[in-house]
Amino acid sequence: MQLTRYTDFGIRTLMYLAIQPDRSTLFRIAEITQVFDLSPNHVSKIVHHLGKLGYLETIRGKMGGFRLGKPASEINLGQLVRVLEHSLAPIDCSKPYCKFTPACQLKGVLAKAVEAYLGVLDQYCLQDIVTNKDELMALLPDLSISVLKLD
Repeated sequence: MQLTRYTDFGIRTLMYLAIQPDRSTLFRIAEITQVFDLSPNHVSKIVHHLGKLGYLETIRGKMGGFRLGKPASEINLGQLVRVLEHSLAPIDCSKPYCKFTPACQLKGVLAKAVEAYLGVLDQYCLQDIVTNKDELMALLPDLSISVLKLD
């Protein structure tokens, strides 16, 4: 099963915030777009959605930005994928309509596969995938100068 880019970028954004838990300044959309070379519009939609869901705390205004809305240890990956993915169905039997659909047993097998996939993700939280904070930070560009320009 492949996650959509939307979910992928949402998880990356949360990981980026989680590896900097002691940061005193708020994160900005421009910073995320620069770090991961993403579209500002796409990141804006993701940040807005994550904020509405409570994964991010968003602050409006000139000095605004966002930060994690809850501890990384309380962000379950399975639940996160469920709310970010618009569909977890691995196939669409209606486009084009499959003549096997009324008697197909593949749908049940694939439903079990998705259930197992999510079951594994349910065993992990955001904190579990960022335990190597220093290693992850070392892979990112040095934004100390360019982040200041974004403010």
